[in-house]
Amino acid sequence: MDALKVRNAADVEEVVRAAIAGDQPIEIIGHGSKRAIGQPTATNAVLDLSSLNAVISYEPNELIITVQAGAPLADVLSLIDSKSQQFAFEPVDTGPLLGAPGRGTIGGMIAAGLAGPRRIKAGGARDHLLGAHAVSGFGESFKTGGKVVKNVTGYDLCKLLAGSWGTLAIMTEVTLKVMPRPEAERTVVLRGLDDGTANQAMTAALGSPFDVSGAAHLPASIASAETDGLKAIAGPQQSLTLVRLEGITASAAHRAASLAKQLAPFGTTEILDDAASAPIWSAIRDVVPFAANGPLGAWPVWRIVCPPVSGGALGRLLAQETGGEVIYDWGGGLIWLALPPQGDAAAAAVRRHVGAVGGHATLLRASEDVRRAVDVFQPQPAGVAALEARVRASFDPKAVLNRGRLRRSVAP
Repeated sequence: MDALKVRNAADVEEVVRAAIAGDQPIEIIGHGSKRAIGQPTATNAVLDLSSLNAVISYEPNELIITVQAGAPLADVLSLIDSKSQQFAFEPVDTGPLLGAPGRGTIGGMIAAGLAGPRRIKAGGARDHLLGAHAVSGFGESFKTGGKVVKNVTGYDLCKLLAGSWGTLAIMTEVTLKVMPRPEAERTVVLRGLDDGTANQAMTAALGSPFDVSGAAHLPASIASAETDGLKAIAGPQQSLTLVRLEGITASAAHRAASLAKQLAPFGTTEILDDAASAPIWSAIRDVVPFAANGPLGAWPVWRIVCPPVSGGALGRLLAQETGGEVIYDWGGGLIWLALPPQGDAAAAAVRRHVGAVGGHATLLRASEDVRRAVDVFQPQPAGVAALEARVRASFDPKAVLNRGRLRRSVAP
């Protein structure tokens, strides 16, 4: 396999133009930590952005950072953490789930657009991307956005690049908003709730005035497993319903106590402080119970987004019908589903039940054979598929960027 390691945006332009001239599509990688997500790309040529790894500027007082797309995410997180700042959307580290070392790159973080538990409060990766430099499928550099939030006239291309999985353009530099790291966090814990009751409790918490920043539920089979981050609070065959609050210490403690009283009708509550709380949410964010090196490591994993009110019933139905295991995040709006290997039948069941509640599902982990056989990404209605095709053609008319990675059927 040819590896094309670039040094700057001019090199990227040259590679893309050569790909167009030779009708040779290219696969775009940073550290390759997410290569196993999506359809296998239809190419043997790899464009390696890992050398584009510089921090261009970091202005903590202005809450912005500009970095090259190949910068290691772990290094950038360490840098902003040294200034008591963070990416508020909690980027997911897919390393445990996919068995890939490291946290990937900033470009991969934006291209995948995967956000953690704080998504319900802070928004997704796309909401924190202020600007980007990129190279289109024409082999031309362009710039979108800037260094402030209210600087966009016309179409905000940043929103297109986030979550595009490298199929529209090759990002070479991005500017992101950072936020102050909360001084403290508290987690209110309820034990022993079934999925439906837990869904109701999380809905009540999210509807409260206490500024919740995380709401998750782990069924008993998951909560009682020997999983890093959960061992300290795991009980024998007890589910865990978890609600996080963050802020200055006095505020977080007061709001947690008030929320615990409000949730008392659902069961006995307890409150965890910073040291006990933080590892739990890291494990939920990175789906550690489904880790590749764990007992469910050989099971395909689906990421399902649905209306939060439907989450408990949908997750329970899928688990019962397929024999799978589920984790609920976003108050029930995000379901992680691990399934025993069953082939096309399992995928059809997931699509059918998720579609019935107006949700969408992505097969985030599976063998290459399975990924070739099923739609990894959600099939689209004909009108949306046609619109997506026109947008992609306007950026990459020859389909030289990650060709085939988003291949999917048109929904009936």
